[in-house]
Amino acid sequence: MRPDGGLDGETIGIIAGWGRYPVVVAEAIRRHGGRTAVLSIRDHADAALEPLADIHGTVGVAELGGAIAFFQRAGVRRATMAGKIHKTKLFAKRAWLHHLPDWHGLVTFWPHFVSRRRDNRDDSLLSAITAAFDAEGVAMCPATDFAPELLATAGLLAGRPLSAGELADVVFGWRLAKELGRHDIGQTVVVRRRAPLALEAIEGTDECIRRAGRLCPAGGLVVVKVAKPQQDLRFDMPTIGVGTLESLRAAGGRVLAIEAGRTILVDAPALAATAVAAGITLVGFCDAAGLPETGDGAAAA
Repeated sequence: MRPDGGLDGETIGIIAGWGRYPVVVAEAIRRHGGRTAVLSIRDHADAALEPLADIHGTVGVAELGGAIAFFQRAGVRRATMAGKIHKTKLFAKRAWLHHLPDWHGLVTFWPHFVSRRRDNRDDSLLSAITAAFDAEGVAMCPATDFAPELLATAGLLAGRPLSAGELADVVFGWRLAKELGRHDIGQTVVVRRRAPLALEAIEGTDECIRRAGRLCPAGGLVVVKVAKPQQDLRFDMPTIGVGTLESLRAAGGRVLAIEAGRTILVDAPALAATAVAAGITLVGFCDAAGLPETGDGAAAA
């Protein structure tokens, strides 16, 4: 990308999962003068992606060799991952029949399933995938390399200022969320009055928020979503969309605090309008900066 953001007709690959995020990334690449080679993950990607693709294909979640070959045929040298992969589907009965890996996928993933020294956390699997692409001449890059305008900024993004109690909940939740991310479990926690109500794991952010709403029907929830301390910006960056705010509204939430500079805002104007209409405060903090000290003098994050 040129210093002015132009892509000069370069074909950028997109591995597209679920949600609006891949659509927004494809729109941004075209806006910056690039072409798009979109590879939709079967049973995940939005049909709205196809009209935005100069080249389009579909691949199974474990068909790694097919994905690499698709990008090589399209002349892709840089690609990005955008959108959620529903890991719960991978643990369904007989899921392997629907998500059979090709040979390259089998060689890449098999050691993670048979070795007691390797695990199947997101970072482990995604790092293996990016290494496989890199080895074949396709560099995996952060989506923000092509669409830096999607990054959240610090400060009040929508809604009213935080109350003292809400800020205390953010400080409390921030520390928990960073520790959760340190173990590569999840990125989101939901708290109320400095009590943890729900911690994100495989179910994802929206379901974590809904679960907290069921556990605390009185509402007043504060949600904190942060990047992992060891965050690889090429994949799994925290992403917020209108659906997240709708889940928060339905659960009785009041605040969504995110990490500025390390969180993707999908459809930022719509996000702000939805937050205001729902009475939700959307606020961004830099890692630890702007957050007060906790009661014991330890940093908040």
